[in-house]
Amino acid sequence: MGSTISKAIIPVAGLGTRVLPASKVIPKEMMPVVDKPVIQYVVEEAISAGITEIIFVTRSGKATIEEHFYSHYELESVLERNSKLSALKAVKNILPAGVTITSVRQDHPLGLGHAIYCAAAVTGSDDFAVLLPDMLVNNYPQKQTDLSLMTKKYEDSGIGQIMVEPVPMDLVDRYGIVNCNGIDFSSGESCAINSVVEKPPVESAPSNLSINGRYILPSRIMELLKETQPGAGGEIQLTDAIDQYLKEGALHAFRMSGKTYDCGSKTGYIQANIAYGLQHPETASGLKAYLREINHSA
Repeated sequence: MGSTISKAIIPVAGLGTRVLPASKVIPKEMMPVVDKPVIQYVVEEAISAGITEIIFVTRSGKATIEEHFYSHYELESVLERNSKLSALKAVKNILPAGVTITSVRQDHPLGLGHAIYCAAAVTGSDDFAVLLPDMLVNNYPQKQTDLSLMTKKYEDSGIGQIMVEPVPMDLVDRYGIVNCNGIDFSSGESCAINSVVEKPPVESAPSNLSINGRYILPSRIMELLKETQPGAGGEIQLTDAIDQYLKEGALHAFRMSGKTYDCGSKTGYIQANIAYGLQHPETASGLKAYLREINHSA
């Protein structure tokens, strides 16, 4: 239908309380997974899906996030002078030509929905993507990322998409959950959403399909967020605005193929480092040997 997505909102204003004390001074988004900060993986994922405008919703104390994506002339000069070309390549041109970064402030921590609404003046009348920086979506060794495939679904249909993955039923009260009327659909496919609910009780959850922090949303969501009242946790919830939108329009759930790692939690962050470390050419063999060693000694 000719629909395209060029803007992605990435809310980075969170305090990172789940990974304290590591995030006391260093933004949680700048914590490294192997050799890149978490936020770089997320921005690269957006760019691979055709996004050309990254919108950070940020706060004071997080300037290093934006700085990371721009040139560090002194460092690049030293690396070039010392012929450290591999390191130079890793730090140079992290942000490709044609991709821009815009930052807007969220002055008060009023919830994800409020953070998204802070970017309304930048997104304007355009549909937009949302990527949560806590969540890494690992699509190794797929040729295309789940976000790229989901973007294609949006482009073909003109209908907003929300990425989901199944979780154990006894854990549904930790997530936003979609109701697709019990329809079973495979990875890489989309299905119409009937409703969404934030952290439902296990006994009343409509499914075990959890929202994993990747969205393509219609511009109308911003208008609804403006009117959305605080919900779960006393915060303005994005899921509440989405559920309201479903009363007037269609959204689809896109079932992912990859694996999500919650880097906002200590366990998820460690798991991500192991998974990505096993995929990195410089660390894979050594890490495999170490894991075999500790497995034998356990």
